[in-house]
Amino acid sequence: MKLSELLNGFEGIARIEGDADVDITAVCNDSRKCVPGALFFCTPGTNMDAHDFAPQAVAKGAVALIVERVLPLDAVQVVVESVRAITSPIVSRFYGDPAKSLVMVGITGTKGKTTTSFLVKSIFEAEGWKTGLIGTVCSMIGDTRVPASLTTPDPIEMQSLLRNMVDAGCRACVMEVSAHALDMDRLAGVRFKVGAFSNFSQDHLDYFGDMDTYFAAKMRFMDPAVTEQIVYNIDDEHVARGIKALGREALTVGIRESSDVYVNDIEIAETGTSFTMTWHKRFRIPVQLKVAGIFNVYNALLAAGISILAGIGPKAIRQGLESVRAIPGRIELLDTGTPYRVILDYAHSPDSLENILEAVRETAKKRLIALFGCGGNRDTAKRPLMGEIAGRLADYCILTSDNPRYEDPYEILDMIEEGIKKTDCPYIVIENRREAIKYALKMAEESDVVILAGKGHETYQEIRGVKHPFDEKVVVAELLNEMKQREEG
Repeated sequence: MKLSELLNGFEGIARIEGDADVDITAVCNDSRKCVPGALFFCTPGTNMDAHDFAPQAVAKGAVALIVERVLPLDAVQVVVESVRAITSPIVSRFYGDPAKSLVMVGITGTKGKTTTSFLVKSIFEAEGWKTGLIGTVCSMIGDTRVPASLTTPDPIEMQSLLRNMVDAGCRACVMEVSAHALDMDRLAGVRFKVGAFSNFSQDHLDYFGDMDTYFAAKMRFMDPAVTEQIVYNIDDEHVARGIKALGREALTVGIRESSDVYVNDIEIAETGTSFTMTWHKRFRIPVQLKVAGIFNVYNALLAAGISILAGIGPKAIRQGLESVRAIPGRIELLDTGTPYRVILDYAHSPDSLENILEAVRETAKKRLIALFGCGGNRDTAKRPLMGEIAGRLADYCILTSDNPRYEDPYEILDMIEEGIKKTDCPYIVIENRREAIKYALKMAEESDVVILAGKGHETYQEIRGVKHPFDEKVVVAELLNEMKQREEG
């Protein structure tokens, strides 16, 4: 494709230095991945500026650059107001605007995005729609899994995935939409058939600075230019207030407040939740959800609301919801063969930790043992909050490392301790996460529940810039096997 075709009609282009009829055969924003004929996007970032890597990109064969300032290089240069804002629309056109061929669904919110996206995918597939997924755990093209690096990938990776989905015969794509992606314009130029807002609570203040800025980033997804139809959880006061202020027509879901789609007759068990779901004057269906916790009832409601707006009926909604048995790293019961339960969960914020502990507390027969930490180089204000929440809801806490990144793990643990000391809960600090898990498994007795919180689906632990292999499913299996061998020996 000619560069002139690729750029035709876009606003924000100040001028073009060089021949705009040059052929573009690839797009990239990582100089190491550039190939001959590539268009390289010089994206400025918080820690580094891709303008500085443009010489390497040109040396690898990039023939044109998208820049915010002209560089002393022998390549066509397109000077724009914002590289971030224009990247997604240009890349979308390069890949043939694949989103226009898909029923695009986006889910934003502090928590619940992953579970809701898997539920929606299951419902769509019960309707007979081959569906793609882009999210935290992984991306999927039908049944084929693609590893994920970010909740919402950068525009080049995202548009490439969408193109592959269309080529594979997908009818729809369900995407987790992060506040970071909205703030960084990763979705610019993509319009969603349905946009959903699940809930809002404290997280990512290391990036956004305050809750108002964080919420404003989320609300960008509710703009009519971005989402054709919207659905939201009316029980979340912050979300409800924000969307009502927009004056947009929306489908509402909830349990406490009056809503369009709601549930009653809720019965919670260890292995799932049953309820009756009603869309006012349209349908009333019984649902046997195989994932536990009241927060997953909210996820199911949001998934149903999304599906209604996408034009899917009650039969597929019920079948899709009931078909999902587990979400990787989300209140995931491990097959341990022990007289106590071991549950893996990604909970890494105050609200999500409170949700998982409350959910398990409802069905726990004996002690609830909570093992958790907090990530380094992230929002520090949530650390004592999480300590206090765990101390209030658990019978015993084990404080350990999560992903300390570049921080001293003991300083992180000290901050968590500030919160747990406000409670009467007994606890121990074991910085080494493997040793901490071993301690939990050894102390657990019949009918206890051990919750390993924070890592979930992750298969690594990040320490000083290095991601060390650490899959808690594997770690638990190894430790139980070691314990068994010692007993037999």
